[in-house]
Amino acid sequence: MAMSHEHQEKSHELSMHGMYGNYPMECDATGTSWMPASTKMPGIHRNPDDWLLMTHGYLMAIYDNQGGPLGRNKFFSENMFMLTAQKDLGMSTFALRNMLCLEPATIGCNGYPLLLQTGETCNGTTPLINRQHPHDFLMELAAVYTLRITEKNSLFGYFGYPGEPALGPPAYIHRFSAFFNPEAPITHHWLDSTHISFGVGTLGYVHQWLKIDASIFTGKEPDQHRWNFDPPRFDSYSARISINPSKEIATQISYGFLKSPEALEPNVNIHKTTASISYNKAWKVSNWQTTAAWGLNCHRPGHNLNGYLLESAIEMNRKHVLFGRAEYVGKDDLFIPPSPHAGKILHVGKIDLGYIFEFPLLPYTLWGIGFLGSASFVPSTVKSEYGGTPLSYMAFLRIDLVDKQ
Repeated sequence: MAMSHEHQEKSHELSMHGMYGNYPMECDATGTSWMPASTKMPGIHRNPDDWLLMTHGYLMAIYDNQGGPLGRNKFFSENMFMLTAQKDLGMSTFALRNMLCLEPATIGCNGYPLLLQTGETCNGTTPLINRQHPHDFLMELAAVYTLRITEKNSLFGYFGYPGEPALGPPAYIHRFSAFFNPEAPITHHWLDSTHISFGVGTLGYVHQWLKIDASIFTGKEPDQHRWNFDPPRFDSYSARISINPSKEIATQISYGFLKSPEALEPNVNIHKTTASISYNKAWKVSNWQTTAAWGLNCHRPGHNLNGYLLESAIEMNRKHVLFGRAEYVGKDDLFIPPSPHAGKILHVGKIDLGYIFEFPLLPYTLWGIGFLGSASFVPSTVKSEYGGTPLSYMAFLRIDLVDKQ
């Protein structure tokens, strides 16, 4: 019997809902996080045999020149490829998520130069300071099952190895406000550093615009072996409340306990608290998003350190992109012994601004040529080491996967 037009429309509507319930699928970001429903992320979407397939990806070739005595220069590539597949099974949804990158090869174990960045190691013994680590080859390999109890209520389970726990805003590589910026935020380890955790189990509840989720996960950061699976520990936990009061706004507040996240400080645990709000405005072929976020890392034993971020990006007519970021954060790991500054809290900041000119070249790709300039700010006590207020820049070529132009 032929399906009625009304039934066809209802079936199509259900197939386009979010992975964790009956809300707009555009809310879904990394892990189980939400972004504003009006967000227009690039990607390719298909519906074969009642499956919803989404492919996202980008490749950047970057020349990086970080200024001052501690700055270095390097040519490298950032890249990411993401595939999600979901299918409705009556009142339930089954989904698979996969994200990977080749940065272990295109960046290397010692990362890329980035003033004021800290976190993780190069070889298991040398901390990465003023450098950003590469991502693991496997960034996410996860399965999701969602039961839609009613039209407005659903329960879901998420398991990832690796995956992302319910902690913090969407990872910066998937926030539209940060998506075009080739620099990782220096607040990365305050807001979204757990976006690659080798072993994550999450349970959640969704009611229309409200989502509550909680996770157990492996607190240890990925080690220096970027091609393999790290052993799962499930020794840490987190909980998050996300509220999207309108299609333009996404908010979250979260707390997590991280067991021994840094390999070089095995006896230090972190209590992490984050809060963020994103505002997104979409037009026919343009999109603008701004995110404000705060993170607090309470080291036990150790210091309580705050990090603040404000970032924004606007893509106009898929031709011009303007983006920028401002950050202020307290760090106690910018120097190691025997430096007299080792272990001292230093409040540092960074401002950057960038532009990309976009153009179509090959089918299903959007190319861009971009430039980013940044200024780093440090206390007077370490200005001699950093060279005052060092200026840095990145010049880059970017390729995004997009639906047919």
